[in-house]
Amino acid sequence: MKIKNIVSFSLGVLLLCGGVYALVASGFWGLVPGLLGAALAVLGWLGGRVPLIIFGHTCIVVGAFLLTWGITLLPYSEPTLVGILTRPLFWGIISILGGICANYHGFCRCIRNKVPESSG
Repeated sequence: MKIKNIVSFSLGVLLLCGGVYALVASGFWGLVPGLLGAALAVLGWLGGRVPLIIFGHTCIVVGAFLLTWGITLLPYSEPTLVGILTRPLFWGIISILGGICANYHGFCRCIRNKVPESSG
């Protein structure tokens, strides 16, 4: 089976490998990039509408987890640019919005009415 989108697949595999490394090295924290990397690799491998919607839902679930975790860490956060960009609250919001975008794009006319490519 041919890989539909080599860039998405490559980024997903890199993120998955980084997540596995972080899971082994530091424990639970590596689960988040591992899940997103696996979903992105599947999206790049299969392409199409259904994997895009699955990726969007994965981003929303992981984003909700990060958002909740970030809210519990809020009393300990530093109000600096680095403190904001490295906390799970920021990445949870970004992940949720990206998942919503992927889901809307999965139902977009440009994806639903895509004409199959001819082999000749």
